[in-house]
This record gives sequence, C-alpha cells and structure tokens, in this order.
Amino acid sequence: MILKIAVYNVEWMRNLFETDGTPKTTGADAKRSQILATVIQALQVDFLGIVEGPDTLVSGAKTSSGQLLAWANQFIPGHSFSAVHGFPSSGQQELAAMYDPTKLKVLFTPETRDGDRFNQPFLMDTTNRLIKEQYQHYRPPLELSILGLDDQFLSRVIIAHTKSKGIFDKVDYARFEQLSQRDRLRLFGECMHIRERCDQYLAKGQNVMVMGDINDGFELDFYENRFSKSAVEILLGDAWKPEWILKSVLPKPKLNAYGWTPYSGKYRDRITGDEFNVLIDHILVSQGIKVLKGQVWNPFLEKDDSVIQSLKSELVQASDHYPILAEIEV
Repeated sequence: MILKIAVYNVEWMRNLFETDGTPKTTGADAKRSQILATVIQALQVDFLGIVEGPDTLVSGAKTSSGQLLAWANQFIPGHSFSAVHGFPSSGQQELAAMYDPTKLKVLFTPETRDGDRFNQPFLMDTTNRLIKEQYQHYRPPLELSILGLDDQFLSRVIIAHTKSKGIFDKVDYARFEQLSQRDRLRLFGECMHIRERCDQYLAKGQNVMVMGDINDGFELDFYENRFSKSAVEILLGDAWKPEWILKSVLPKPKLNAYGWTPYSGKYRDRITGDEFNVLIDHILVSQGIKVLKGQVWNPFLEKDDSVIQSLKSELVQASDHYPILAEIEV
C-alpha cells in the first residue's frame, strides 16, 4: 500500500482554542487556524503526526483528538479526517495524529506492562558508566498501530516530542554548561527508551516508524562530539544490527554558514545572537518500508515545487516549523 505521511509541529495549537475546547473563530488565532488548515489540506496526507497539539485533560473533559476534530470541522469543511491521542502530558503541548479513516485504521496501542509504559518513569544509563538513572518523558510518546481497512497490520508508529535543549533561564556560563549537559542526557535517555521499544517491535518482525520533533539532528553540535552520539543516531539504531536500523525519509543534511540544509526550523544562538537553521523534525522508518519520496515543505529550499511555492506565505505564518512529508510503500 502506498501512503502519504507527514509530521508537523503546529506551534502551540492550544492557543487556537477557547478554554472549553472549542476552536476560536475570530481574531488573530482564527486567522492562523485558517492558514494552518490551508497547509494541512495541501499536504493531502493519509496520516499526519501532530506535535504541540491542543491539550488533553486528565479528567477527559477535553482531549487533543476531540479538539482536532472540532477544529477540522470548523476550518476544513468536507474533510475526511479522524483523530487519535494518547497519554496526556505534564504540560500544555500534546501529541496526536489525524488520518483518513476511509483508507486506514489507527489505534492507540501503548505498552501494557507495568514499568514499561511511556507515561511512567524509566531507568537508563545515558553516560555509559554502568549506572542507570531515572528519567521520565515530559510528553509521553504516542504509540500507534496502523492497519488497513481489512485489519491487515501495516506498521507501528511512535510520535515523539523529546526534551528541548534550549535554556531560557538567566544563568552564568557555568550554570549554562551544567544545564546543557543535563538536558542533553535527558534527551538521550528519552530517545534510548523509544529505541528500546522499536527493538521490541522489530524483534516481532513489525514495521516501525518514528516521527516528531526530536530537538536534535545529525552531528549537530559540540555536545554530540563530547558524548560521541546524537539523539537522532540513537533512534536510528545499532550498526551491529543493520537490518534493524531506521532510515530517514530525507537526504543527508549538509552544513553551511547558515546551519543545516534541508532544515525544518531555525533558532537564535543564546550567546552569539545569530540565527541557525536546524533539522530537528524527522520521520524515520524501518527497512521493510520503502521510501518513494521525502521532503521538508520549506519554501526557501523547494524553489521548483509549485505547490510549496504557492503556499510560501502560509508556511511561514502557520508555524515556526515546516512539515515533513513522505510518500512510502508498506
């Protein structure tokens, strides 16, 4: 089966809703909703992973998936989307997915064994000292199963929004260094935990996809050289098990004076004040999935893509990230 899949960090989508979970229909937020809806419609996806979606209350009084459907009903008339969410996060940014129910079945299928769930604390040796430390996902990764309409299993999917490396406190350089290392190890721990789950799926012979805002890239910075690893490379897998290595749907990024190309977002350096292009949004797939096409919907790079160029203004205004789109065969 050929599928069009995407992942999109939609930048604090909870701001587009009233406190009761209904979409805002007036003002600047409603305008951004319409712009965002235009981009999502143009993607023409069968499956869309949502990062920074509307929040889910522990009480269930409102859910990310319920708000997404209400939003789609308001801003994408005649849509065929359904939606799914997982464990609520500790904050106000949720992971969810929208999909075409006329083509797919998508189920929330979390690990059920006590101590192994993504919403529970876990132990991980992030420093290679044979000492495990306790970590917990701030936003529990969303574990899904994708099936055809005939209930044939197609793939597992994990949508993630892992630990940000940004430091937003006022600190001196010594404290900045301490927090940077702490955040990096937590990021490694989260990705090691996700990779363990991928290995469990792959051991059963199942296809796997990992997508989301990983807040890290390939060979990105000083700390990856210090620790001899990056979060994304942890997710890719072990070179000693090549058949289990995940592959990116995008070409290998290249470094230039402005950062990385392709890039899905940009950040301002805390010390120099310079803007830096980064590829931190990813779709990684297992060997059993054939990648037919993959691209960042970045209008400053995809100069020859008429659809992307026609949406240049919308892509810039909709979010501080660009979506990643791929066409795959499973």
